[in-house]
Amino acid sequence: MGKSVAQGSAHTEAEESTYYRCIGIGVGPANLSLASLLHGLPGVSNLFLDENDQFGWHDGQQLTGASLQVSLLKDLVLLSDPTNGFSFLAYLHEQGRIYHFINAQYDAVPRMEFRNYLEWASRRNKNVVFGEKVLSVEFDDWFVVRTSRRTLRAENIVVGVGTRPWVPETSLGKLGETQFHVSDFTVESQNVAGRRVAVVGGGQSGAEAFLDLIARPPKELPRRVTWVSRRENYLPLDDSPFTNEYYVPSYSDHFFGLDRATRNSLNRKNILTSDGISGSTLREIYQHCYEHRFIRGAQDLVTLLPNRDVTDVARNESGAWAMKMTHNDEPGTVEHLDTDIIVWATGFRPAPTDFLAPIADRLEREGDEYRIDQDFAVRWDGPRDRMIFMQNAARGQRGLADPNLSLTAWRSRRILDRIIGEGSDRQLPSFVEWSAKPSDDEPGAP
Repeated sequence: MGKSVAQGSAHTEAEESTYYRCIGIGVGPANLSLASLLHGLPGVSNLFLDENDQFGWHDGQQLTGASLQVSLLKDLVLLSDPTNGFSFLAYLHEQGRIYHFINAQYDAVPRMEFRNYLEWASRRNKNVVFGEKVLSVEFDDWFVVRTSRRTLRAENIVVGVGTRPWVPETSLGKLGETQFHVSDFTVESQNVAGRRVAVVGGGQSGAEAFLDLIARPPKELPRRVTWVSRRENYLPLDDSPFTNEYYVPSYSDHFFGLDRATRNSLNRKNILTSDGISGSTLREIYQHCYEHRFIRGAQDLVTLLPNRDVTDVARNESGAWAMKMTHNDEPGTVEHLDTDIIVWATGFRPAPTDFLAPIADRLEREGDEYRIDQDFAVRWDGPRDRMIFMQNAARGQRGLADPNLSLTAWRSRRILDRIIGEGSDRQLPSFVEWSAKPSDDEPGAP
């Protein structure tokens, strides 16, 4: 076997081994967490590849005032290794701003600051490489990873390619400067003054886009901003203590053991624990609505249309977008809305993993997901000591916490432990007893 790469050393074509204990595909928060936990760990040669030329994390949605919906403790490593040098607090300390951050008294971490922290972690780790696309993964005793630059071999693969923007079918082929996904908001929303804008989507991203539009200076305000949502109202994130017990390791394991129908039902029922709107954002939106209507006299600036489904979008005779909507409480009704610009805040879906095509027929599936085991390894017909792990790609099997930052460090630690054959999960169980506790008493006993 080829010589292992020394951890933390710079890579060159001459010095680089083609053999690795672990190769990660994609460098978002999930794989960046694992790379950070692996950094400096002896005996586990690793390399993480990303096709983009540089790190990015929701760069098109980094709006002024946007903040995380999770605790600052839920960073890349801290909840699994509090002493790790890739923590958010280590970042603040190294940048010389930790006292300033404390004094700023943020209620939540500014999202742009967290994005900068992630980029810092990616730059600090020499085993993270950008500008190299993985083309295919094959298997021949080892996983053979063919990239845009070279061919590598690995005992284990960790897929963390993240998500991509999703828009409804009615918008396909129509995207551009006047109809775009919210992931491009900071670029595409510059020229909205005096125009009609519709934001479609009732989650945090839609709320932030709507707030940004109605909070602009008078000369930059749109003529009208309409907010359309499928939900019956603009509903808050449930961030209460016992709700957050859904976002601890023991509940993730409990959820994994349930049948598929029950898991799907729980994800639908508990969606607002993950995809609701921060209370501070809702309050700020309401205050701006009040100011525009009652203080500034702008009666027609804001239109709120919850409980609607957008069924069609087409150009009308004037060149604007004509939207058709149905009201969920009034079946058969059709509403019409003309607008100049449409912002689709309709979420994200898992990014494709076409590079797995050469071995796809050997990997088990569960619906749209790869079927994983308790350690996030895909079930397949290959050797037990050769594994493919899935990061942020098992919401149906692991629950709403899977794409959330809450369990990122824990999931990475579990994958690491599986790779090295150790166990280090010493967290106490939830206060809540999620599973049934069958009684030892005989039926009918008092």
